[in-house]
Amino acid sequence: MTKTKITIGVLLTAVVLAGDAMAQQLDGTLKKIKESSTFTLGHLTSAPPFSFPGPDRRPVGYSIDLCTHVASKIQQQLGINLKLSWVPVTTENRLEMVASGKVDIECGTSTASLSRQERVDFSLMTFVDGGGLLTKKDFNLRATADLRDKRIAIIPGTTTETALNKFLKEEFVSVNYVPVKNHVEGLAAVEKGLAEAFASDRGILAGLAVTSKDPTFFALPGILFSYEPYGFMVRRNDASCSAHAAHARTCSSTIAEPVGLKNSSRTCWQFIQTPSIARATFHTRERAATWWPIRSSSARARS
Repeated sequence: MTKTKITIGVLLTAVVLAGDAMAQQLDGTLKKIKESSTFTLGHLTSAPPFSFPGPDRRPVGYSIDLCTHVASKIQQQLGINLKLSWVPVTTENRLEMVASGKVDIECGTSTASLSRQERVDFSLMTFVDGGGLLTKKDFNLRATADLRDKRIAIIPGTTTETALNKFLKEEFVSVNYVPVKNHVEGLAAVEKGLAEAFASDRGILAGLAVTSKDPTFFALPGILFSYEPYGFMVRRNDASCSAHAAHARTCSSTIAEPVGLKNSSRTCWQFIQTPSIARATFHTRERAATWWPIRSSSARARS
């Protein structure tokens, strides 16, 4: 199995460098964190298996786990007892919450796009996904042409919407969009017959299906229409972070070891099948294993 190293960049650059870097006076986000002893983390509430409420309603998931490791490293380097303040964000307001300073970092499923980088900075890549479609099992979607004149639920203003528009235009397929506010509404639109499909990132779609009342009700066809590199959003041009941006590679190798992610072989789906996360996410490891990727069609998405 290919070993992967998951690294967190921009926000941690200033705090993971030893010696002279730590001796410098803190400013920006890190100064705020040290003075308040509080690290404010934004999280999505409907993006399993990355960020969603656990049985006790506290946020859990792959992105949450990574951000918790980030917080541990900040606490260690700043030498303080750090309080974590988890703040719910939505796909609509997450960028503004970071840009305005209402959260210090966004721990979710944000694609590091060029347009977003005009307002915020991103960590190094934390996960790679792609846009796909969740349907009822009996829809039997085999090719892009099967979508013609069908209803597709989608969250407006997302990279998924942009990519799907481009993809369908190139395929000469017209559809009817059904706007939804979040992933839960998208799932409900398919369940209730308000849409034939819900478009989002495939990892999220699979997580939604598996955590639904009846995972066998859904299918994840083999239509892939985008490349989505995830990263954690932080404030743009924060002096305490950008001052050491040139040392990002050093930062990456430094944080990987203490965080326990160096040479990690855990993919997202292996991660959620560990006992503690599986109980919170899928109730049993077997339930996760039997849905992903067996329910995903291998058919090529071309008419």
